[in-house]
Amino acid sequence: MKRSRTKRRGGLGADAERLVWLATGLAESGSRAEDRFWEKHLTTLIDQLLDDGDEDPINDALDHLYTASITAYDELADFVESRAENAGRAREDEDIVLVAAPLLAWSRYRIPSSQIPAAVVANLRVHLQAHILADGVRLAVADYLFSPDHLPVGYCNTARFAQTLGEAALDDQDLSIDAGELPETTHFLSDTRYLLFAVAAPRGTPMFRWQESGGDRETALTQWRNQGGACLMPMLPGCAVDVVLPDAYFAASRSVDRASRDYAVRASVAFLGTTLEVPASGLRAVVAPFHDRQLEEFRIGITLRDKPQVIHGIVWPLLGAEDENSDVALQIDAALRECGVTDIVTLHHRFPMEYCDDCGSPLYPSPDGEAVHAELPDDEGEPVPRHLH
Repeated sequence: MKRSRTKRRGGLGADAERLVWLATGLAESGSRAEDRFWEKHLTTLIDQLLDDGDEDPINDALDHLYTASITAYDELADFVESRAENAGRAREDEDIVLVAAPLLAWSRYRIPSSQIPAAVVANLRVHLQAHILADGVRLAVADYLFSPDHLPVGYCNTARFAQTLGEAALDDQDLSIDAGELPETTHFLSDTRYLLFAVAAPRGTPMFRWQESGGDRETALTQWRNQGGACLMPMLPGCAVDVVLPDAYFAASRSVDRASRDYAVRASVAFLGTTLEVPASGLRAVVAPFHDRQLEEFRIGITLRDKPQVIHGIVWPLLGAEDENSDVALQIDAALRECGVTDIVTLHHRFPMEYCDDCGSPLYPSPDGEAVHAELPDDEGEPVPRHLH
């Protein structure tokens, strides 16, 4: 996915050089006719690299373009993502796309990731076909509620997973996931869970309900939240859940990444309210930028309004093209105030990206301008899970 990148040392290989040239040409193109030339050659090279499992040239080209031409970087990133999630790359008659239906959840307890029972999968199919997918679209649901730790790593692995699930979609059959092969999920206060599925439709026909006459995304989300998302609620006991609109894999991932930042603030305020029985108006937030070689994220230290100790922390990562010139601090201020936190201290000096040597947790800004460990008051015996996946 599109993220802040660190430029690698050394020259570019032949495939990376060609990707840079093609993406730059597409970014500078002046007509749709010229676009088609660049897109044809990008498609051929990217598909070859994905099929060969050779991701280094793609990442090298993206790293180079991130500093050389952000427009060309966006073109290449969009193209790579669209090819990786497209399980119908080798077909001329079918569009087959990997789709994600994210859910945001928070809990004082462990947020589950688990196998989805067959009866629930059957219900999900009904609601997906009724509210999200266009008429006649074939579907394959992966029968597992995935955590971010379970998602395929990199474009090549995403393409392989999309291919496997896409082949099942052509047969309108669901895919059974071997949970024993999945890594352990890290425990966080607020996190994302993913329902993954693939859809197949004749090329050029609608895949989603909002592509059909009279359909729109807002109605689809409302119906999915009220009915489809409700099927998954029993699988997330003890959790507060917010449902995000299903969409193509990378688009949905970006949407939930952005939504998760506000959600983490709301979850933290609610968590402290239930754990310490303190209203949002009784909290103070200390907001500060944290840098590596560049601004990487903002961190929010939460204290009781009348005490200096940081009792909880939230990380607000930068996304996409956000940098020092973006209005991120204003977004954080608005998110806190929407939750009822009005005592907000914004620090402007640069903090290094520091973590606890013992547990690896981020350090958060204190009212005194120091980066410190977040600890609940001593009389609260339950440990605080980390902020956000």
